[in-house]
Amino acid sequence: MKSLSRLGTQPASLPLAADDILEFHAARLLLLVKICGTAGRIDGLTKMAKLDFFTRYPDFFDVARAAVSKSEAPDAPAVGADRAVEASMVRHHYGPWDKRYYHVLAHLEAKQLITITKEKKSYQISLTELGKESTERLAERPSFAPLIARLKTVKSAFGAKSGTYLKDLIYRLFDAEVGKREMGRVIQK
Repeated sequence: MKSLSRLGTQPASLPLAADDILEFHAARLLLLVKICGTAGRIDGLTKMAKLDFFTRYPDFFDVARAAVSKSEAPDAPAVGADRAVEASMVRHHYGPWDKRYYHVLAHLEAKQLITITKEKKSYQISLTELGKESTERLAERPSFAPLIARLKTVKSAFGAKSGTYLKDLIYRLFDAEVGKREMGRVIQK
């Protein structure tokens, strides 16, 4: 994974994907904490990862939302026209995970955009004042509008649920795609 500030050192002829850019993941996680969290905070890495999974995999989100909401039709699409998976996740001990989380979270903490504190057995991820200001600036950019719409939909469906609830829901609904997948293998749409 590379920072935008270091891309000038790479030959222009090499392909570049957003998935390889640190700031792409950092911006998504900042917005996730702001929109899906409570008062600019998410309690637990498991909850953060599962909300991020539903943000990144809109087809899985639609199935899960329909399974927990009697008023939602199973085939109703989530907000946003783009149904592609922007950045894949892998199967980990507690369901979908991205090995880049530790790198991205450390980057955000070093930039003083978030704080990470341990509360009992869980980690609390909170926006700092600078992080809140940064998310406000990100939210003003039209390029983030589809992501923000998706995050709001995920928040309305699952924002009040615990990380354990979301993990169990994913394993129950997506056993073949996630639960039975070999550890470390990419989760396919």
